[in-house]
Amino acid sequence: MDQQTEADVLKQELLGLFKYLKRVREEIAAINRPADEEMHFDSMSDQLDAIVKATEEATDTIMGCMEKNDEIVDELRKSITDEAQLGLLDQITNNGADVFEACSFQDITGQRITKVVKSVTYVEDRVNALISVWGKDEIDSIEVKAEVEKTEDEKLLRGPALGDEGISQDEIDKLFD
Repeated sequence: MDQQTEADVLKQELLGLFKYLKRVREEIAAINRPADEEMHFDSMSDQLDAIVKATEEATDTIMGCMEKNDEIVDELRKSITDEAQLGLLDQITNNGADVFEACSFQDITGQRITKVVKSVTYVEDRVNALISVWGKDEIDSIEVKAEVEKTEDEKLLRGPALGDEGISQDEIDKLFD
């Protein structure tokens, strides 16, 4: 192969590598600053934490209500002598025990989501390291286009907000006053 041919091959390889690196930068920019704010990678672990918190709160409420039901059943037992009615109270107690057992899902769910959060955090850290290598200003300057344009209705829908990000119930109530 002559020098010109080698130079042309090298030039083509460099152009291919340049295109590849440009694509990598664009993908990093899309992760860092997506066109669709609902796809923001940084909020994933926050969303998962919110799921764990919400299921924990719901489970605590369920278990608290079941404990109160157990207390009510115990009080009723003191005044009921009919065997059929006592049998019904036993069924209520057994159903309550089943509810307590079913609520153990929250602990397992929380553990699994915590594992996912750790993985997401690891990926976030790697992406942030790549952003640092490329330069945040350069990554931020890359235009990221939405893959699919949202309809007007879709633009209004945002799903449940995290903690203090959304509209409070008081603000919603004022709309109806």
